[in-house]
Amino acid sequence: MSNQDPKIRIGRINYTNVWPIYYYFPELIKAGDLEIIEQVPSSLNRAMAAGEIDMGPISSFAYGESFEHYVLYPDLSVSAFGEVNSILLFHEKPLREIANGHIVLPTTSASSVNLLKIILEKFYNGKPTYSFAQPNLDEMIQHADGALLIGDDAIKESWRNSKYMITDLGQEWAKWTGQWMSFAVWAIRKATVEKYPELVAQVFEAFVKSKHKAHQQPAEMIEEAQQKVGGTKSYWENYFNTLCYDFGSEQWEGLQTYYKYCYELGFLPKPATIGIWSENKIARVTE
Repeated sequence: MSNQDPKIRIGRINYTNVWPIYYYFPELIKAGDLEIIEQVPSSLNRAMAAGEIDMGPISSFAYGESFEHYVLYPDLSVSAFGEVNSILLFHEKPLREIANGHIVLPTTSASSVNLLKIILEKFYNGKPTYSFAQPNLDEMIQHADGALLIGDDAIKESWRNSKYMITDLGQEWAKWTGQWMSFAVWAIRKATVEKYPELVAQVFEAFVKSKHKAHQQPAEMIEEAQQKVGGTKSYWENYFNTLCYDFGSEQWEGLQTYYKYCYELGFLPKPATIGIWSENKIARVTE
């Protein structure tokens, strides 16, 4: 990607969970007008809010905080109906017994942190205390009842783990709500849509094509995941097939429920409205 005065700066989460949408993207679009900036989710959230990045995947919660300034691409998300395999709470006692305990959270996430708070405070009627730490499980859990890890940190610990119980937050959400959960959404600043409508459409088309190609031809992507992160071929086949990269009405419905609960618990000042970009440059808004 060119660094020469790009028209659009695109964020990229530095976890494997977004790989299918990005893997073939560079070869599917002219690079000259674009720059890709790779960071952890919490950094991308801040950069998007500050206008330092123009589009890309952000935590669903971060969209809820600043939804007036963004629209969302349809058909692109990191979602799950049930297990997600990379947003995991590690703990020694059952959830009900630690719902009033001390939980250590990673500094890298927003959606997952607030999802865990919903699970413990709304579904288990808990009032836990929280602190934040760098994602190192042994250090996090040393003086705590549970520790949350996300992304590749969670994946690696799930392979190594032999002594802790593991709660998959995607599974827990589906158990209590019967709905999808979208952890990351593809946001575009409204000012970018107005300034570069054709380029925004081209980027969307390239992302969707990359997603489909990665689904149809995953071997190269899986091999690279094994080299960079570890694990077996069958693990990554299951991982990429379990995650859903679509974003349609079922995912919107689950996300609206998430925003409703975030508002009820005081995490958001008001419920977020989901505005969807469409190719005729008009945002459809779901209620």
